[in-house]
Amino acid sequence: MRGLRKYWGWLLFFALITTAWTWRLGPGVLVAGWLVVTGYFLFQTPVWCAADGRQGPCRNNASGILMGCKLRQHKWQKLKLAVVPKRWRELNKGLWVNGTKALATITTIVGIISGIVSTVLAVVAA
Repeated sequence: MRGLRKYWGWLLFFALITTAWTWRLGPGVLVAGWLVVTGYFLFQTPVWCAADGRQGPCRNNASGILMGCKLRQHKWQKLKLAVVPKRWRELNKGLWVNGTKALATITTIVGIISGIVSTVLAVVAA
């Protein structure tokens, strides 16, 4: 049960991928589902922190690709990467640091694009 609580967003992602293209869910359900999946990957999926530390990137566990680990300084560092436009290039480089963060990044991008496309197609089909 602990794994299901940690990885529920993956299950919702695969459920939306398999059912979104039938256009039977309706645009409202699709938009809500894809927003929840995107929020899960940005703020809750388990990944490494990878904030800049004294001995290289931080290897502590973090929640989401935009959140830092338990260290307050790392949370602020990751937040600044997302908010300050001059640091977006550094954030983009950090999203591809390791396998789990890269997979979460790719899934977030796929979720956003699939959400837009499937919602538009559902509206057109209705």
